[in-house]
Amino acid sequence: MNNRKIIATVFILLAVVLGAIFFSQIEFPSDFKNFFKEKNFERIEFPAGIEIYFKADFYSQFGSFAIALELFVAGIHLFTKHRKANFTLALFGYTALLDPFFNIIGLFTSMLPIYAMIVFSSCAIVALWLAFSNTFQLRRISFLAAFFGFILGTAQELFFNYL
Repeated sequence: MNNRKIIATVFILLAVVLGAIFFSQIEFPSDFKNFFKEKNFERIEFPAGIEIYFKADFYSQFGSFAIALELFVAGIHLFTKHRKANFTLALFGYTALLDPFFNIIGLFTSMLPIYAMIVFSSCAIVALWLAFSNTFQLRRISFLAAFFGFILGTAQELFFNYL
């Protein structure tokens, strides 16, 4: 197995483990849990309090899971040698490094636990190095794509943590 597949496999495994941890910590409304316990799939009924799904407290829980999902997608793209692998690596790198940066400067309090912040930051440094050095000859990332990845990563961090 070559280095590209080893790094991609490590990224995928870390994303699956951390994603499972973060998904298990998400608090869904009680109506959502009861819907799946009853297994009543013949008709869909929205709960009386559907407005809870549109509150910032509810969707801000998904920020940590979204970063893990980005790492998973970047790992899959790297493993399959996808032509957009460098972009997804850069996007993950920006998002994962912006979370502790915004936390340090006091823009918001990060939702990531400290262990996840360390793991994601380590993976982000490797991902940015791989993306910008084009180590595996995937496809060179352009300045415009790198800038767009930075803007998209910033928007994601602000969406889940600040809005």
